[in-house]
Amino acid sequence: MNKLVLALLVTVGVGYAVWQQPQESAAVVAEVQKPVVGHLAPHFTLTGLDNQVYKVEGKRPKPVLLNFWASWCGPCRMEAPDLQRLYEKYKDQVDFYGVNVTNSDSPEAAAAFVQAYKLTFPIPMDVAGTVSNRYLIQAFPTTYLVDTQGVVRAKIIGMIDAPTLELELRKLLNEKP
Repeated sequence: MNKLVLALLVTVGVGYAVWQQPQESAAVVAEVQKPVVGHLAPHFTLTGLDNQVYKVEGKRPKPVLLNFWASWCGPCRMEAPDLQRLYEKYKDQVDFYGVNVTNSDSPEAAAAFVQAYKLTFPIPMDVAGTVSNRYLIQAFPTTYLVDTQGVVRAKIIGMIDAPTLELELRKLLNEKP
């Protein structure tokens, strides 16, 4: 009888431990780097057109807008003036990174685009395409808003009009980590 009770207790204990494991790992999901709202933004370091180094790697002093684009993209051309205007308005509160997906473009075409649209925000160059792959970019433009804790708060696929993007920026700035 004692062996049966002991076997039952061990079985229940192991079952409980196995049942508890998935719940504990579910809390860790928020710490996983994924290009998904509510998860840490995938970390990266890229060199910009200005030869400066730009990073996204967790906590930061200001939230960041990541706009993935290519010079041949029509919607990117339409969106560029609005991004520049919003950058001028919010540059002290939000970092703007216009990530050129250079493996689908060229450095020369990207530089010409930046000059044509008089863009003054940083343009990190994703020459190998590794960052756009980590962010699962399938359409241009795609924009991510990342808070000061490094968590993705919004993902916008395709062109977004200036008033809607400004509303998203205001929501990002009003969030308390």
